[in-house]
Amino acid sequence: MEKHKEKNNSFIGIKHMEKKIEELNFNEVLSILPVRLRKILMKISSNTIKNVEEIRLRVNRPLIINVSGEDYFVTDTGIITKNKHNIIMVNKLDIETCFQLVTDYSAYALEEEIRNGFITIKGGHRVGICGKTIIEKKRVKTLKDISGLNIRFSKEKIGCAKKVIRYIIKSQNSIYNTLIISPPQCGKTTLLRDIVRLISNGVADLNFKGINVGVVDERSEIGGCYNGVPQNDIGIRTDILDSCPKAEGMIMLIRSMSPKVIVTDEIGRDDDIYALKEAMNAGVKFITTIHGSSLEEVCRRENISKLIKNKVFERVIILSNKPKVGTVRKIIDCKNNKILNDVLLYDRSETDYD
Repeated sequence: MEKHKEKNNSFIGIKHMEKKIEELNFNEVLSILPVRLRKILMKISSNTIKNVEEIRLRVNRPLIINVSGEDYFVTDTGIITKNKHNIIMVNKLDIETCFQLVTDYSAYALEEEIRNGFITIKGGHRVGICGKTIIEKKRVKTLKDISGLNIRFSKEKIGCAKKVIRYIIKSQNSIYNTLIISPPQCGKTTLLRDIVRLISNGVADLNFKGINVGVVDERSEIGGCYNGVPQNDIGIRTDILDSCPKAEGMIMLIRSMSPKVIVTDEIGRDDDIYALKEAMNAGVKFITTIHGSSLEEVCRRENISKLIKNKVFERVIILSNKPKVGTVRKIIDCKNNKILNDVLLYDRSETDYD
């Protein structure tokens, strides 16, 4: 009875902490919005707040928030609706004010980030930017006349990798080379981030003490760095290169930080594959992700197909959004051509992440 009570209290404590984090995340995003929109969004119910994934601002178009993968309009009373009557419209001043707050009134100081099309703000949230591109020497130099902003919430789900980590850990100080296959918005980056945390910190239940991890975070999504500091928990033995091209970053980490594992998100280019091979030749393990819905689909890409056929990847994890985001559909042992089908569809309470 006491054990059950203790477990129940622990569960309540975790839920309370998660609620506080959700409120903090929402307040961090509200701080970069113009007062007019901020006041409206502050009226949204707490049940909605915890599931908000994106806020989209487009000039002379409705304010749209994405909740659990669905787009909604917002009324001036903070009600989310699919109905287009009496909804909030975004104007040019809203966009300009938001952009100034995002850049802290110093857009010139963030020219590199703007050139890449997004800025990471405090909390690891990412603001995508659209507007008129300024081209110099056939490359995008910067953006002006900003017409659209996509504020994407950074959401950590600590522990969401706890049921897959045992399929990735090989021994006390090594892991299997792992590929995570996932369609967009099925939780691959969230899962990847928690895998990094576990490998870096160690997993006592599996007698895994933790090893040095190097992360190349080209799009600032894994660590969510703000002023160089990761806003997400990526572990105590993790070194991160933020906003760095994957291929260059992998080589830099091998030369300078002696990682035992290199982690990247969304490989695909030939130079990414070359860098992975260099890591393998240096005795470094790797975990990476790729967009796709199945192993067959991914194998249509010649450079990835060669890696899979040559069994460079020892484990393949395939994600789905059915019945919900973050469902592990399949884990494949590539060395033995075996599906590890004792992986269950997770309980919503354990792995509801995005």
